[in-house]
Amino acid sequence: MQSLALVSLFSPLAAFLFASCFALSKKNLFVAIVCSSLIALSAFCSLYLLFCNEAFNVSLFEWFVGVNFGFDIDAVSLTMMSVVGIVATCVHLYSIFYMAHDEGFNKFFAYLGLFVFSMLFLVMSDNFLGLFVGWEGVGLCSWLLIGFWYKNNTYSFAANEAFIMNRIADLGMLLGIFWLYLQAQTLKYDEVFAMAQSLDHNALILIASCLFIGAMGKSAQFPFHTWLADAMTGPTPVSALIHAATMVTAGVYLLIRAGTIYDLVPEVSYGIALLGSFVAIFAASMALVARDLKRIIAYSTLSQLGYMFVAAGLGAYSIALFHLITHAFFKSLLFLGAGNVMHAMDNELDIKKMGGLFKSLKFTAIFMSIGSLALTGIYPFAGFFSKDLILGYSFISFHHGIFLVLLVAAFLTAFYSFRVLMLVFFVAKKHDKHPHEASKIALLAMSPLVILSIIMGFFEHTFFEYLSTQLVFIDAQNQIVMICASIAAVLGVVLAIFAYKNSWFKDDIEKNKIHKLLSNDYFIPKFYHQFIVARYENLCMLLKYCDIYIFDRVVEKIACYSQSISQKMILTNHLNLMLRFLVAAFVVLLILVWMV
Repeated sequence: MQSLALVSLFSPLAAFLFASCFALSKKNLFVAIVCSSLIALSAFCSLYLLFCNEAFNVSLFEWFVGVNFGFDIDAVSLTMMSVVGIVATCVHLYSIFYMAHDEGFNKFFAYLGLFVFSMLFLVMSDNFLGLFVGWEGVGLCSWLLIGFWYKNNTYSFAANEAFIMNRIADLGMLLGIFWLYLQAQTLKYDEVFAMAQSLDHNALILIASCLFIGAMGKSAQFPFHTWLADAMTGPTPVSALIHAATMVTAGVYLLIRAGTIYDLVPEVSYGIALLGSFVAIFAASMALVARDLKRIIAYSTLSQLGYMFVAAGLGAYSIALFHLITHAFFKSLLFLGAGNVMHAMDNELDIKKMGGLFKSLKFTAIFMSIGSLALTGIYPFAGFFSKDLILGYSFISFHHGIFLVLLVAAFLTAFYSFRVLMLVFFVAKKHDKHPHEASKIALLAMSPLVILSIIMGFFEHTFFEYLSTQLVFIDAQNQIVMICASIAAVLGVVLAIFAYKNSWFKDDIEKNKIHKLLSNDYFIPKFYHQFIVARYENLCMLLKYCDIYIFDRVVEKIACYSQSISQKMILTNHLNLMLRFLVAAFVVLLILVWMV
């Protein structure tokens, strides 16, 4: 069993090393096949361990006192490993189609392998330090992949934005890990959680808050949310991987893994739930008016992450994990479908310049419709089961305000999801292109995600029973909630279909102040640019001016005077005077050394 766990972890690393050998070479399909096979091997090992349902620890060596280089294989980590493996395998296969004509074909597969390895390292680690290593690894890989087409300044800016925002949040997480080690003298999960109740309560509040700051950055929660939509400039397979199985799900995983700590600080946990409910409706409102296809799906991810944070904040960790899994399948399906649309439309992303694509992209339209129905929460698709559990738990735990916010967000989700489908596939044609369906390998790669988006919800009871040894499950099913959620979802779907079929919204609606507010993301990116980025740039320009016109000139003048004096001394040929200057310089040097 231990050897299978190590194969699952290190197969993606082997894929990275293998593809790196060909990174600077021309496209080699053999590289893609080998890398995809290694990722599939990792997924197979994870699934085998999942079905065996055997928990164990793999300890390789000791990093330092209280921290081993080890991995915990349990219900939570196995679930995450399997999801990462399945989605990553599909994304690798899809990338063979999507990146076929890219000059960085081999390098792209190398980065994907490292990305998957980093995420697996994160979820398998048995201590907070190992989690942080994987955490930083996925941050690095996201920067490499978002900015993969680095010659484009816009793409480079998006990659830098994601990297810098995450580094700011990660500082908080690192402080939390340091403080935890000072309090517990260990970072191993089992040991920390065993002594958590005996730790100082104020210290626990500080630790939980700092760890949550890291989760906010990685999962793009407000106010660190702006990088997620901008990251859509990267290749579409990257978007699918980031939003479905890696990167943004790491923040939710951290809250689930550290649930024992958060149970002891309800004041912090409730703040997490409040922030999650705000983000759920905040992101959904921006998706209502966005025109960029991938940005709309990104806002959807942000909104669904809000749901997961609500569940984790209220202590329903198993429900949060269940929604993370169902979301991974239908969200990766939607992103890969968006990649098909982009490919057919010569990289066009404006949904108002599309229309009439159903005839040419029937399979893609059906696949994206299934993904949208799952996202919307329509029975019997996967999202119906997981989203309703979050709504139900917020209701039966008497957090009715949060429940109402999430219910409104569910209605908005249904509306903007079918707004996309209508404008892309079913309204009148608004372009002069000649679109065509994606290749068979792309559709084949999407097929497992289609199936899982349909059937995953029916494994609800099996899933919670599987997790029962590690995470407590509270039955959150409620008929009233189910009826309300279904009505909200159906109402949003029907309203979107009628609104865009009959052209209720005219172009002049974009002049509306509310529309401008939403389409500009509440002007938050503009605020960040004017009050943070621009002022930082001004400070850098001031320091550059000081460096060039003050410090450099002072140094140059000193050098010139020194050279002039030395020339005069050489001409005088006065040995006694030279020795005096030498002694004086030596004394000055000793004084400077003493002062430092």
